[in-house]
Amino acid sequence: MSNEVIFLIGFVVFIMVMMAADLGLFSKPNQPVTLKRAAIMSLIWIGFALLFYVLLLNYGHMLHSIKNFAGLQAVNISHFHKLKLNPTDFAGGLDLYRKNIGLEFITGYVVEYALSVDNIFVIVLVFAAFKVSEKHYHKVLLWGIIGAIVMRFLFVFLGAALITKFEWILYLFGAFLIYTGVMMFINRNKEDNIDPENHKVVKLASKYFAVHPRFEGDKFFVKLNGKKLITPLFLVLLIIEFTDLIFAVDSIPAVFSVTKDPYIVFFSNIFAILGLRSMFFLLANIIDKFHYLKVGLALLLVFIGAKMLAGHYAEQIGLTTMRSLIIIVLILVISVVASLVFPKNKTATA
Repeated sequence: MSNEVIFLIGFVVFIMVMMAADLGLFSKPNQPVTLKRAAIMSLIWIGFALLFYVLLLNYGHMLHSIKNFAGLQAVNISHFHKLKLNPTDFAGGLDLYRKNIGLEFITGYVVEYALSVDNIFVIVLVFAAFKVSEKHYHKVLLWGIIGAIVMRFLFVFLGAALITKFEWILYLFGAFLIYTGVMMFINRNKEDNIDPENHKVVKLASKYFAVHPRFEGDKFFVKLNGKKLITPLFLVLLIIEFTDLIFAVDSIPAVFSVTKDPYIVFFSNIFAILGLRSMFFLLANIIDKFHYLKVGLALLLVFIGAKMLAGHYAEQIGLTTMRSLIIIVLILVISVVASLVFPKNKTATA
């Protein structure tokens, strides 16, 4: 069994154990998640992401079983790291490689975390439209994570396979991200509405499954006259999974602008999703205050798309991974600070 498979299995097992602990330790059955618990959950997931970064800094070479300079150079080429390696200094090259993938992980984590924030806007609307009780939020989001892990795995490794075979597809990703960013900016003030009865996912599910007309506690399925029916809570779960699928189309290509290593893309994606789903309970009631955040995310997508279109010229003009990370963080910080300094009501009045 290869080291990649061992890393992947270990990572998934760790995630599953932590999710089980999350469900058992940080939430009580049929009770809303308090701000205190949400803060603890968020800090724990951010802490684990930082610990994983430290792990990569010290043992990152073990991910691809790098044991000699030939192996290091092969990984450097296959994952487009473009590191300048000295054949006579294997130890130095190994250290440079570990620092590089550590930085790529953190940058990808920040990018995914930022882009997934927009997902919170939609999730809040879904819960409100279906009148989901707050005490059921956590269960829906937790099961949503399981679906997200499977979908992200498929998306990431399919994307990596396509990039390996057709490197030019990166330019398509870049153009798509710029288009998405521009459209997000144009539609930033558009009111989002969700019609529970006419939503595409609801119509599709109703076509193939019998739907129970009302909630039955936190149950996804109920039996009525010997027939199994899905509840409105399960419909909500399906919509959230569909929403995550749509957002993955933007966020995964964006992380591929940072690193072409599918394992680093996958790890950064999942850590960000886990942390953000926990942070949902902190931001749900105040997310609308960050009205400039969509402007920041739109600019972020355009920047990342432009970098992908620039290709190797980005490095030549000094747009390294570290500098890209600084620009990304600055865009996010400025959009959040601007939202707080210039509240929406004052902006509207002006």
